Amino acid sequence: MPKYVIERNLPGAGELSRDQLQMLSQKSCGILRELGPEIEWMHSYVTHDKLYCVYIAPNEDIIREHANKGGFPADHINEVKSELDPTFAA
Repeated sequence: MPKYVIERNLPGAGELSRDQLQMLSQKSCGILRELGPEIEWMHSYVTHDKLYCVYIAPNEDIIREHANKGGFPADHINEVKSELDPTFAA
C-alpha cells in the first residue's frame, strides 16, 4: 500500500500544548476509525508552523476525505517513492 507525507500548514503548531496535540490526535483517530482500516496514520512531526504526517493509504482521495472530515489542512500530499537512511550508504 502506498505511503504518503502530508504537509499541513498550521501557524503556531510548535506552540501547541501537549493537551492540544492530544485533542488533535484523538479527533484524527476517531475519523480514521470511521473511514476503516484502509487508511493508517503512522506518525507526525510538529515544526514551528507545520505538521508533517505520514500515512499509509490506497490513494490521495481518502487522505483528503480524512482532512475534510476533521477540518485539518492537507496543503501538500506527496507519495513516498522510496526510503533511505544512513544504512543505505553502506
